[in-house]
Amino acid sequence: MSKLASQDRFIDLSDYGRSFGKMLANLLKSTRFTPIHVTLLFGVSGMIAVYCILYNHYYLAAFFIVLKSGIDAADGELARLKNTPSYTGRYLDSVFDIFLNFFFLSAFCYVSESTFIATLGAFFCIQLQGTLYNYYYVILRNKSVGGDTTSKVFEYKSPRALGKESQKSVDILFKIYTVVYGGFDKIIHALDSDAYKVKTFPNWFMTFVSIYGLGFQLLIMAVLLVLNQVNLVMPFFIGYTMFIAVLISLRKLLFRAKT
Repeated sequence: MSKLASQDRFIDLSDYGRSFGKMLANLLKSTRFTPIHVTLLFGVSGMIAVYCILYNHYYLAAFFIVLKSGIDAADGELARLKNTPSYTGRYLDSVFDIFLNFFFLSAFCYVSESTFIATLGAFFCIQLQGTLYNYYYVILRNKSVGGDTTSKVFEYKSPRALGKESQKSVDILFKIYTVVYGGFDKIIHALDSDAYKVKTFPNWFMTFVSIYGLGFQLLIMAVLLVLNQVNLVMPFFIGYTMFIAVLISLRKLLFRAKT
């Protein structure tokens, strides 16, 4: 089952790991492995990449960063195959992502000439970029007929646990999620507060927005590692943030919100 109806599917530049994720999910669907296990596995892949960056094994680091993206696609696919959607998995996935992003950039800071202030700036920019992508993508998913609605446009309160998952686990992870993502959500919502009133977003626009998807951001990191350009990581992602203004201006100019 797709997160989007067929007419709303777009070329997602950040989702290059989907084929691998589907393959891995199909291999695991008849086993005892759960989507949570897969989420933990992409966390392991990410930490191996961090280790490889710290010890200058840049090709291996690039491999494990890209592998992390592929495994990241598998947990959701496995949840759909086993019909076990959960808020625990949804929040744990997001929490892992933001901590791994911080660890990746900290490792780049260690092996490059970047300052810690620049690292914090790049981290802030990466998270703001990803939040814009998720904002528009979740709006589209919620408006898409038959689309996935596990994620909400506005997350104000802890949702009711699904299936056999623990409500306590959902509540705890929701609180962590709101602490680490809440500020970024508020900034993006303030910059484009009417986006959720738009009927839909065309496919070409969402493809453009997907340059800010986590998978594409990680691919850029991997390419810079292979090119041995670790000093460019922080300035690149800080400068890359300028497209936020471009994307929001395009949305407001071309796709007006319904009053």
